[in-house]
Amino acid sequence: MEITTRKEKDTVVVSVRGRMDALCAPDFDRALECFLEEGASRFVIDFSALEYISSAGLQCILAAARQLEEGKGEIFLADLKGPVREVFEISGFDTLFPIYDTVEAALNPG
Repeated sequence: MEITTRKEKDTVVVSVRGRMDALCAPDFDRALECFLEEGASRFVIDFSALEYISSAGLQCILAAARQLEEGKGEIFLADLKGPVREVFEISGFDTLFPIYDTVEAALNPG
């Protein structure tokens, strides 16, 4: 799994590439934790290049969302494709998070 981050005004965009499973989930946690410690409160997770997500990956996203809720933060998901979108739908996670078709749409919600 490869993770890249960038700031867009008041939002941290986290792009995830490859596979997000139990082996890689701690890397995702650390990437978000750095920004949470700096006081970031708005995240867009870009899944456009994610090929696979396991239950451990879902747990990471849920844990980050819980941390953000405590600090009145927000997490948005963007560009879920094929099997990754199916995992979110089957698990019910698609009802827990705002999901946008693109990162741009998530950065500028309606």
